[in-house]
Amino acid sequence: MRNHGEDLGIPGLTYKDSGVDVDAGDALVDAIKPLTEATRRAGVASSLGGFSALFDLKAAGFKDPVLAATTDGVGTKLKIAIAANHHATIGIDLVAMCVNDLVVGGAEPLFFLDYFATGKLDVVAGRAIIAGIAEGCRTAGCALVGGETAEMPGMYAGDDYDLAGFAVGACERGHVLTGAGVAEGDVVLGLASSGAHSNGFSLVRRIVEAGGFNYAAPAPFEPGRSLGHALLEPTQIYVKECLKARNAGGLKALAHITGGGFIGNIPRVLPDGLGVALDGTWPIPPVFSWLQREGQVPPDEMARTFNCGIGMVAVVSADKADVQAAALASAGTAVTRIGRIVRIGADAPAVTIDGWDKRWAR
Repeated sequence: MRNHGEDLGIPGLTYKDSGVDVDAGDALVDAIKPLTEATRRAGVASSLGGFSALFDLKAAGFKDPVLAATTDGVGTKLKIAIAANHHATIGIDLVAMCVNDLVVGGAEPLFFLDYFATGKLDVVAGRAIIAGIAEGCRTAGCALVGGETAEMPGMYAGDDYDLAGFAVGACERGHVLTGAGVAEGDVVLGLASSGAHSNGFSLVRRIVEAGGFNYAAPAPFEPGRSLGHALLEPTQIYVKECLKARNAGGLKALAHITGGGFIGNIPRVLPDGLGVALDGTWPIPPVFSWLQREGQVPPDEMARTFNCGIGMVAVVSADKADVQAAALASAGTAVTRIGRIVRIGADAPAVTIDGWDKRWAR
């Protein structure tokens, strides 16, 4: 068998020669250790750098826990972060998309892991991304216990990178929220979103490109910010207020308004034969009016693609609506009564929004 290196005059190759810089990876780990330590919480039983992370549920105060787990990403919102060279908040989005799903089931987020993959590791950008993840974890009250940084030349072009997140939570057996107790006449409360969150960005980017807009130019719908920074407003994290509402009594179901909008997400927590009648009068942030107008997006498409100003929906007992509204507003998020649970026929839509067409420009 011939020796290719000798035949071709190629000196001994290293991993760095192939495009993978192990030293850069080690530098990133050193840079993020203080960030992860700042997210420690009761129950964490290991330190960053091991082959796995340990968590002690008993030390976290649980007696008869049920575990919950979720995984998610940020989608093509990453393309805007890359184009705008603004990476400080995309990690918050990653955490939010996972922990908001966890809390819908009544679970308290306990720990989080991330997967960060890129073609060539930029330590400065990588630290900014993971700093955002750590900030999101602190907001949610969960620990960042580890993750994976993968440098894969040839897989990602230029400055491209991808993110995935994994969250594990728990709740006492009697606190699990399934939506099974939802009944006709229950009140629907909506928690305000911070913007487009992390869904519908393939359509957002198409609208930006078709209109010839520049991410560095001023945002048409938000004076004082660039379009890129305005669209990158991070996803709201609803964990603390939802857990407080769970403990207040009268909370029957939560629905995270992500991909699929109102149409796709609220029915996921409703028993058969029940639907929701929304009144469509809550405040809609300017970003959605701009997207609808510039893209001439039909109103029903807005309702099934974007959160349109409501990032989380709570279904509560009518007699506990005021108590629940106060609990859900405890972290400063605006809460609006947006509808009620109704009985529907077999062929009726599960979600109706009164006056929806009139809310949008033609």
